[in-house]
Amino acid sequence: MHRPPIKHCKNCGTAVVYRLPDDGDTKHRAVCPTCQTVHYENPLNVVGTIPILGDKVLLCKRNIEPRWGKWTLPAGFMELNETVSEGAARETLEESGAQFEMGEFFSMVNIPRVGQVHLFYRAQLLSDQFNPGFETLEARLFAEHEIPWDEIAFRTVGETLKRFFTDRRQGRYAIHVFDIV
Repeated sequence: MHRPPIKHCKNCGTAVVYRLPDDGDTKHRAVCPTCQTVHYENPLNVVGTIPILGDKVLLCKRNIEPRWGKWTLPAGFMELNETVSEGAARETLEESGAQFEMGEFFSMVNIPRVGQVHLFYRAQLLSDQFNPGFETLEARLFAEHEIPWDEIAFRTVGETLKRFFTDRRQGRYAIHVFDIV
């Protein structure tokens, strides 16, 4: 699902027009005909973690759309003024209420169709007690054979989990970069 196009200038409120900017840019952009501000539409970063305790991974059951009632890794949109790892930690805390230590970067998934990049870190859980926030119906640990694969909310999460479990079986963790088109 694409975001709706920009309709009005964020600086002066005038209706924008889509055209090539005068600066030599090669893409059509939302340009304000009054103040000449060029408004860029850039991908959104989704950041999260793969929280691990022993041989289990923490998943959160979504209490929001899209995909209400489906399982996901704790993740969400990165905010301004935070690093990728800070955003991933914030989202993990907000969605699961888990106590954890951030681990190494694990995966970057490009989803150009929806203008998103998903970034996941491994995280080590310090407890099996969770206090999920309002976006989560339930936070629960799953061994690999218990994962409700048909109930995973997003393909990025399913593909990241598959790569995580493959790496764990091989006894080493790589950094994974892949596209979902």
